[in-house]
Amino acid sequence: MEIIPEKIAIGFIGLGVMGHSMAGHILDAGFKLHVYNRTKSKADGLVEKGAVLEDSVKNLARASDVIISIVGFPKDVEQVYLGQGGVLENAKEGGFVIEMTTSDPALAVDLYDKGKEKGIQVLDAPVSGGDLGARNAALTIMVGGDRPAFDTMFPVLEIMGKNIVYQGKAGAGQHTKMANQIAIAAGMVAMCESLTYASRAGLDPEAVLDCISQGAAGSWSLSNLGPRIIKNDDQPGFFIKHFIKDMVIASDSSKAMGLDVPGLDLALSLYKKMAEKGLENNGTQALYKLYQ
Repeated sequence: MEIIPEKIAIGFIGLGVMGHSMAGHILDAGFKLHVYNRTKSKADGLVEKGAVLEDSVKNLARASDVIISIVGFPKDVEQVYLGQGGVLENAKEGGFVIEMTTSDPALAVDLYDKGKEKGIQVLDAPVSGGDLGARNAALTIMVGGDRPAFDTMFPVLEIMGKNIVYQGKAGAGQHTKMANQIAIAAGMVAMCESLTYASRAGLDPEAVLDCISQGAAGSWSLSNLGPRIIKNDDQPGFFIKHFIKDMVIASDSSKAMGLDVPGLDLALSLYKKMAEKGLENNGTQALYKLYQ
């Protein structure tokens, strides 16, 4: 497939915190865009700019040459792709699927296999970068599947991200995202403890953050979420409930490989406490509240 915007119809499923911006970039690039979201009002801004709102996954799949999805949980992915009226039942033979939800690597392999049976090329392509990365088209995208399919879809992926890396066969993108989430998990705990320590010591948190974020302690989370903590801004760039989902998948995958991950386990236990307090819809930086 030659990627010529005016000749390719792209379907986008999932217009949440990240998906809405990602779909907007696709539309701005000149593609005919079909969108589907369970809460239809979330598509209003895109429809005003020219997107076509479909009333079902089935109709979106039948109208699209390339289908992109970023939904909430593995069960949502299963429903969208394998449920009655789902993508794989209705997508065009020879079409492409880019599944960008952070999900179970085993499910990614299953979708790839079932897609191949129907002549549909499926890539698992989870992302990192949160709402800021989505808005700025600067996401990191980690991709699993067949290399030729990745090469063909690269111009589409490039519309949404800047660091786009082919990781290997089906499921490799999801495994890479699990490695990413494991690295973030313990780092979030460390960041909250660090800023709490600075506050208890009577330091100016902004001055501390400005200093340590430029040194060996520097990280994306410290630079992007640290300022939100200082401003007491708990708005989600990434929901706690979704981070818990990711950490559970990473923990289960680690156990299946016989790997002990105490840092991940600690972070998961703390975030579960946040959910128990009714804060599962806050941003991940709200973990700081646990230390107050």
